[in-house]
This record gives sequence, C-alpha cells and structure tokens, in this order.
Amino acid sequence: EGATMWGFASKGHALGPRARGAAAAAAAAGDYEYDLISIGAGSGGVRASRMSTAHGAGKVAVVELPFAPKASDTTGGIGGTCVIRGCVPKKLLVYGSEFARDFQDSVGFGWEDKPLPAHNWAKLIERKNSELNRLTGAYGRTLGNANVEVIEGRGKIVDAHTVEVDGKQYTTQNILVAVGGLPWMPDIPGKELCITSDDALELPQLPKKIAIVGGGYIAVEFAGIFNSFGAEVHLFYRQPLPLRGFDEECREFMAAQYAESGIILHPEESPLAVEKTADGQLKLTTSEGEEVFDEVMMATGRRANTKGLGLEEAGVEMRPNGSIVVDEYSRTNVPSIFAIGDVTDRINLTPVALMEGMALAKTLFLNEPTKPDHTFVASAVFSQPPLASVGYSEEQAKELYGDVDVYTSSFRPMKNTLSGNPQRSFMKLIVDAKTDKVVGCHVAGDDAAEMMQGVAIAVKMGATKADFDATVGIHPTAAEELVTMRTVTRQVRRETIAA
Repeated sequence: EGATMWGFASKGHALGPRARGAAAAAAAAGDYEYDLISIGAGSGGVRASRMSTAHGAGKVAVVELPFAPKASDTTGGIGGTCVIRGCVPKKLLVYGSEFARDFQDSVGFGWEDKPLPAHNWAKLIERKNSELNRLTGAYGRTLGNANVEVIEGRGKIVDAHTVEVDGKQYTTQNILVAVGGLPWMPDIPGKELCITSDDALELPQLPKKIAIVGGGYIAVEFAGIFNSFGAEVHLFYRQPLPLRGFDEECREFMAAQYAESGIILHPEESPLAVEKTADGQLKLTTSEGEEVFDEVMMATGRRANTKGLGLEEAGVEMRPNGSIVVDEYSRTNVPSIFAIGDVTDRINLTPVALMEGMALAKTLFLNEPTKPDHTFVASAVFSQPPLASVGYSEEQAKELYGDVDVYTSSFRPMKNTLSGNPQRSFMKLIVDAKTDKVVGCHVAGDDAAEMMQGVAIAVKMGATKADFDATVGIHPTAAEELVTMRTVTRQVRRETIAA
C-alpha cells in the first residue's frame, strides 16, 4: 500500500550512501511510525498533511521551526512564507498604502481638500503582526483538527525513510519536503547592510528614501507600498523593463504607470556595492553611479531552502540553484521522498503549492494517481496599479500557436475622470487564430486580480473569443471591456514571424 503500491520502492533503486540504519530495519519489518512526515508547515505542507489524513493516512506529522517574523536556519512558523512573511502581510501593507490615493482622489468628488492625515507606521506593523499571530494559530488548530501531529524543530532527512528533528529520529513510509524558499541577495560588498522582504515587513519606521534592487513581483509591490506611504522610492533593475516573464506590452505599460506614480526607475542598472556613511545612511554604488539612501532593499529573487536538509546524503537529485527535481507526480528520484511548492521551482505561487499538496495526498492515500495541473494558472502582481494574467503572453503564444490574434484596450477608468488621477488601465486578449480559443488574458489596473480569477475559469475551460463576445457586459465597470473588444489590434501569422 502507499508508496510501495505505486512501485516507488522499486528493487535496486539507489537511495544514497546513508540509506541504512533505523529506516533499513523498519523497512525490513514493513513497519514505520508514520505514513507521512512533511518537513515544512507552509501552505503546501499543511495542505498535503491534512488532506492525507482526510484520505485515510493513519499517522501524519509536520515538522516546523519555532515561529518568528523573519525566517532563518532556526526560525520559521506554521503557515510558512505566505502567511507570515509573504502574500498576506504584503497585501495588508498594500491595502494600508492605497488609502493615500483614496484621500487624494476624494477631492475630485467634492470632499474637502485637506492635508493627508498623519500615518502611524508602527501601529500598522503592530496590527499586521497581531493578524499574523491569529492566522498562524488558526493553521495550528487546523492541523490539530485534522489529526496531524506538529513536531517543532529543524527537520533533516537521515535516509529514505527517516527524519531527524533536533537529534530525535522518526521513521516514515513517505517523506515530503515542503520547505519553500528564502530571499537571495547578490554577493556584493556590503550586502549585509541591506534588507530583504522579510525585514521590510518588520521595519520599525518608514524610510524617507529607499532603494529597491530588483524588477520582479516583490520589488514592484514594495516599491508601490513605500511610494504610496510617501517615501522617495528608487527601483533598480538589470533589464530594460521590470517584470521579466510577463507580456512585453504589459511590461511597457506597467513601467510607464510606475513612473507616473512617482517611483524613480533605474533600468539596466545593477548594484555593485553598499557602504555605510558617517551619518549612518547607506551609499549604493551601481553600474551607473552612486546615491545615498535610508535603506537598501534587495528583492533579487528567492532560492530553495534546502541547505542542511540531508538531501544530498539521501541521494535526492537537485538543481544547481538548490531546488529539488521531481517528476509529474511530485516524486523525487528517491521513491519514498516527494517535494512540492517553491522548493521544486516549478510555479512558485501559494495556490500552486496547495494544488500540488492535494494531488499528492490523492496519489498516496486514495489510490488515485493525480498529476498537478500547471496549465493556465492565473497570477497577480499587487503593485500600484496591479497586474493580473492567465495563460500565455503574446510572445509565448506566437511561439506555441504561430497564428495569433491580439485584442487590446487602454483607457482611463471612470473613477479617474473626476478624481484627476492619471492612472490608466490596460487589457489584452490573445487568441489562437486557428481555434478561436482565448489562450492569454492580461489586465492592468484597479481590481485586476479580482477580475482575473473569474476570467481564469473561462480560459481554463477553453472559452473562445466568440464566447467572450457573446457575454453581456456589466455596466459601468472596467471589466466589461473584456467582453467588448471586438476589433482585432493586430494579427500575427506564422509567415510574419518567419519574415
């Protein structure tokens, strides 16, 4: 049953140099203390564990480090990155920062023009932390209600069926690695003076001037937060445009909107060194010059948190960046060891980790081999303005389908006509010309993520452009633009690409 039923314990499989000891004895007896131990109680580990008990697993445990706002080799917490130091606290700060624009916009609707009310940054951080404590407690109770044991400490894989936590060993039929990732910084002089997203969520006071290095989700989201709270924000990134991997036209639009909002952009500019000045500020030296800031934040990516887990000793195949190689069932090359979430570096999003965890629980304990479905996964960047998308960019669609019809619309939202706010919205549909299926949808502007969740259902189901056109819009909304774009902006054909 379990992993053995799946042929995961195939004869002669290399389990690494330390596949002996307690696990070997347990395997010989066919007896393990647990059916599944998950190392990591973030979104993926919690979901996989509690769904495993729901699907009939006898004894399941999660291993997690003690709670702390900032992750380290000795601290973590139930709920993981998303709940404690990622999506949730970030979104709370986004909400808080957006009031500044609301106050300014209200004047155009007849509200008295007064100076902005003072903001108490320390109070916001205190309120945010109170909510995080509530959430991590709720996650713990959810595990308890699901009969999942929580083992606090640092987990390490001893061999294919043994996990060690702070010196004590536990045998298990299956091991799940769901440890997520940690912020990564480029190796430049003075990097120890910089902060990461973990630190940015815990700053004791709002910086008056901050440099943010990076052009991805985290960089542009925090740039929007600090900018809206009144800080002078400089955004440095190596490429000509931010948000690498997104649709090029959307990247151009977003860069223009960020600049319009007051963020000072530094494209094609890389950090070289950071040093502390005599008055305690930080001097950032880049490929184009130098400037002094209150804080320098590195938002230069994340890396799998696999150091010291014992994966190499157990024979688990890993990539040079530390992420774990898995097959389509989230199984590593060691038959009894699985991995899900950011540690596998597939699609590094919380809902994807949840989906992978649910698929794994079905595979192991319901006798239903289930592959995680990574197609048409919607995502959103909670910058200001936000950007949301599902499916392919225009560039990807050209490569995949050849013949593509592109529909676009750029407009000033109704609210901004009275407020005077210069922010615009942009929408884009990408259609496979042969089948008429909508294979990409991109929305930039207020409430983009809320719109996209509904659109993603239609795109996932294979809706055609004709289906969109046949849908009656809701008026007056920005979202109705998605079903009223009748005129094709451009037609891309395979021979055009070849030319």
